[in-house]
Amino acid sequence: MSQLPPLSLYLHLPWCVRKCPYCDFNSHALRAARPDPAYVDALLADFETEQPSIGDRRIETVFLGGGTPSLFAAEEIARLLDGLRARARFAGDAEITLEANPGTVERGAFAGYRAAGITRVSLGAQSFDATLLRALGRIHSPRDTLVAVEELRAAGIEDFNLDLMYALPGQTPRGALADVAAACALGPTHLSHYQLTLEPGTPFHARPPVLPDEDAAWTMQVECERALADAGYRQYEVSAYAREGARCRHNLNYWEFGDYLGIGAGAHGKLSVALPEGIWRSVKPRMPGAYVAAATAGRCGERTAIAREQLPFEFLLNALRLVEGFACALFETRTGLGIERIAAALDRAQGRGLLEARPDGWRPTALGRRFLNDLQAGFLP
Repeated sequence: MSQLPPLSLYLHLPWCVRKCPYCDFNSHALRAARPDPAYVDALLADFETEQPSIGDRRIETVFLGGGTPSLFAAEEIARLLDGLRARARFAGDAEITLEANPGTVERGAFAGYRAAGITRVSLGAQSFDATLLRALGRIHSPRDTLVAVEELRAAGIEDFNLDLMYALPGQTPRGALADVAAACALGPTHLSHYQLTLEPGTPFHARPPVLPDEDAAWTMQVECERALADAGYRQYEVSAYAREGARCRHNLNYWEFGDYLGIGAGAHGKLSVALPEGIWRSVKPRMPGAYVAAATAGRCGERTAIAREQLPFEFLLNALRLVEGFACALFETRTGLGIERIAAALDRAQGRGLLEARPDGWRPTALGRRFLNDLQAGFLP
C-alpha cells in the first residue's frame, strides 16, 4: 500500500448570530444566547464512531469552522479539544485554527480560547468600510475588527488570518486598496482575499446587488495582489497570502489532496484507505438536529468511493489552485496513479498557455490562474 497522506480534522460548528445574504455555507441563525452544549457531545460521539477509519494515524491540523465557532464559550471549546486529544494522537506542533467574527467575540475570550488549545485564529473582517459592511449584512464594525486584533495579541495569539472580500456592492478599486492597506496595517500573518460571488440559494442571488463589472473586479484583483506583495505577503494560492512561514497548513493539506476527517453538521471528509482503489468521500447530515440524532446513535453519515477515473480531476481541482502548482511525485503519491495518466491533458493545457513545466512538475501560468475553471475542466474524465 502506498504511503498515506497527512491527516487533518475539520469540525463544523454551524451557528451564526445572523446569516449573511451572500453566504451559501451550512450555517443557521442562533435562536438562543449560546449554542447547546449537547452539540459538543455529538461531535465527540461522531469522532468516536469514525475513529476506526483513522486507526492510530496522527492528526496534524484542526480547523473549527462554521458558522461562527466563537459563539461557543471557551470552556466548551476546551472540552471539545480535550475530548479529542483523549481519543486520538495529535502532532506536538498541531495547527489548531478557530474561525471568529469580530462582532461575536466577547472581551477577553481569546485568552480562554488560547488556553483551550487554539493556536491560530481566522477573523472575518471582510471590509474596513462601515457602509460596505452594512451592505454585506455584517453585524460588526471596522472598530470591532481593530479591537479583536488587539485582544488576539493580548492573549498571545500572533498567528492570525484576516478575511477580506473585494468587488463589493458599489466598491471602487481605490476602496479595495484601502481595505488591503487597513488589513496590512494590523500585521496579520496571513490574509485571505477573495471576490464576492453570488451563490445560488442565497438572498444576494435572488435579489442581486449592483456589483462592479468584470473589468473593475479584475483591476481590483491585480492592484490588490501588487499591494499585498509590496507589504510582504506572498500569494501561494488563488486567494491566500502569507508572510514567510505562515501558510495555513490545514488548507495546504486540502490543496495537496491530503486526508481530512469531517465532523459536524454537513461536514465533508476525504480519507485514503488504500491507493488508488480506496479513497473515500464522506458527508454528514446537514441539519444540526438530524446530525445530533445521527451522531448520538453512532451513525457516520454517507460515504462513497472516488472512482479511479475521477482521481486525476479530484487531485487537480485542488492542486491547480496553488501558485506553485504540483510535483509529479505528489500526484503519484496522493492518487496511486502514474503521471502518464494525465500526460495528454497536461500537454493540451500547456499548448493553450494555461500551464507551464517546472523542474519536477507543473504550475499554472498567470493566464491559467485567471481562467482557473477552464484549466481545471481540461482534466475532467
